[in-house]
Amino acid sequence: MHIIPAIDLIEGKCVRLTQGDFSQKKIYNEDPLEVALQFEAHGIQRLHLVDLDGARSGHIVNHAVLEQIATQTGLWIDFGGGLQSDEDVRIAFESGASQITGGTIAVKNEALFLSWVERYGAESIILGADVKEGKIAVSGWKEQSDMELMPFLSYFHEKGLQYAISTDVSKDGLLQGSALELYRKIREQLPELALIASGGVSTLDELDQLNDIGCFGVIIGKAIYEGKIRLVDLDPYL
Repeated sequence: MHIIPAIDLIEGKCVRLTQGDFSQKKIYNEDPLEVALQFEAHGIQRLHLVDLDGARSGHIVNHAVLEQIATQTGLWIDFGGGLQSDEDVRIAFESGASQITGGTIAVKNEALFLSWVERYGAESIILGADVKEGKIAVSGWKEQSDMELMPFLSYFHEKGLQYAISTDVSKDGLLQGSALELYRKIREQLPELALIASGGVSTLDELDQLNDIGCFGVIIGKAIYEGKIRLVDLDPYL
């Protein structure tokens, strides 16, 4: 199971929100590159980089930070947040993203999203499946669609998607545990999908459980920044 730290960006700074609420913003570092370099120095190989400004505005914003991290580290970067057009995706890949994540676009413009899968390859596109009260949440979690999680995942998996990140919005940023039962259900119904768990991870025991469930990866954010999980604690998982 891949350990994937998260860096969320607002105005080029490393921040964390609580349950996607921009009014509950905490700045952890003015320099995201410094944070990325710390991750890499500890042997971490992957990074989840989220453009929160992009998610709020509906187009890529923090691509300069992406390019800086991509050119000055060897991290495998999946980049998401506000990717709503061919131009956004082109900029993301040209700025150094290894993969891009699309969630809102998969709901609101399925044809465009699937065209990216065809153009860049299924290995380069991650389906963002953020769930709130059983339904897919979009637009930086400000909106809730009518789509239920499992049919949504199944549909796009049948279309060739190999990777999905699923976040239970109700647990994100609270450090009260991840949605283990949700991930167990996904793994049971879609065992060939490379599932990346995200949201609420706060203990090493949860990492063991997510690994046992068979998750491809786990995204860790606030637990690292708040010192609940130290980078040195992650050594056995790397």
